[in-house]
Amino acid sequence: MNSSPAYPARQGTPGDVGSLARHRRGFWLVAFAFLTVMALGTVPSPLYGLYRARDHFSPFMVTVAYATYAVGVIGALLLAGHLSDVYGRRQLLLPSVGVAIVSACVFLAWKSLAGLLLGRFTTGVAIGVVASTATAYLAELHARGRPQAAVARAQLIASAVNVGGLGVGALVAGLLAEWVAKPLTVPYLVFVGALLLAAVGVALAPETRELASPRPSYRPQHLTVPLADRGRYFAAALSTFVAFAANGLFVGLAGLFLAVTLHHRSLALAGAAVCAMFAANVATQFLSAGWQVRLELVAGMGTMITGVGLAVLAVWLSSPSLALFIVGGALIGGGSGAIFKGAIATVLSISTPERIAESLTGVFLSGYVGISLPVVGVGITLAEGVSLKVTLLAFAIAMGLGIAASAVKLLAQPVANASAASPSREAPATLAAPRALWLERPPRPSRHRWPTDHQSEELDQ
Repeated sequence: MNSSPAYPARQGTPGDVGSLARHRRGFWLVAFAFLTVMALGTVPSPLYGLYRARDHFSPFMVTVAYATYAVGVIGALLLAGHLSDVYGRRQLLLPSVGVAIVSACVFLAWKSLAGLLLGRFTTGVAIGVVASTATAYLAELHARGRPQAAVARAQLIASAVNVGGLGVGALVAGLLAEWVAKPLTVPYLVFVGALLLAAVGVALAPETRELASPRPSYRPQHLTVPLADRGRYFAAALSTFVAFAANGLFVGLAGLFLAVTLHHRSLALAGAAVCAMFAANVATQFLSAGWQVRLELVAGMGTMITGVGLAVLAVWLSSPSLALFIVGGALIGGGSGAIFKGAIATVLSISTPERIAESLTGVFLSGYVGISLPVVGVGITLAEGVSLKVTLLAFAIAMGLGIAASAVKLLAQPVANASAASPSREAPATLAAPRALWLERPPRPSRHRWPTDHQSEELDQ
């Protein structure tokens, strides 16, 4: 998630073939680091059932763990997400990858609820800094490595890496947990290795942003509400809040719904369901390229409402449907991606050029509040004894009301495509920000399943 427009910081010499090659190679090295850090953010998602059995906590604590991650992302975005503009892209990205490595090591070394929460928080901090920094870094590397290419290519790749990484993390963790002997150890070892490679790659990438001189005094990222059309701005923020909330609920609790309501305890399936949602989001970024903003919003809202409806129907049927639930999750992912793109374009169209970054920060903040507070509310509801089915239905109704409220302003009048409305404002390269965004067992040849309560004593402590 980028809190500042990604403009090239300095241009290379067109005739310098070596420089072009270095920057093209650096582009893919940074993209790999970006994807790997984002993937770490969803590694715990298919594993929460194992964590619950090992540490004996309630479904409510699952939502707390997810909210802890969101708090780390929000804090990093506001306090450090913009610092690469001052200190340099590589200078900030490399230590942030290091924070991600430390986070993975926390999961490996501290096998308790406290370790899970600390690991989630530090993962959020790493993602908050990496997402904003890597997005700008990719745009600048692309501009210097391919000076004649369109900016849209870098934007689409950054968006796909951003959200695709979230899907990769859940899928890899789920597959490994299903088949390996130590499902709460091996996935993190795999990602520690990948992150170490990513750190080497970032160290080899050329810098694109020189240190600011004189160096300005530190200040947190500012937030600004555009004066031109506050109604549409707040509607864009509300639609982002709802879209992220839907994603957050599915990512945080998909495994629980699959195991308890749909009676499918496969960890690989839990990871695949989350991956399908993010894959649909990535597909939306490519399929909707060039769409008018109003079309993006209408299509996104309709698709997401349909997806939530299918997910609710899947768990309320007399014979719950796994297929409907997964299709519903995919539609939620695709719809939320279109909504978020439309919301960002709306804010770009009503913000003054010198306040774009500050205006976008408010939208990003609303998104990350959306993936934390509603999910915690769901956890409280479950802790009070309300069934998963009733909880999901109530959440769907609230989400529908939120979308309807935002649509009143966002769809009241057609919004020009952001690039056409203001040629001087390039949309940030992240149109699908991080969501956004979550035992070992003695070796045995059979596959791992979501454990039942009476199996918990078999898990390593």
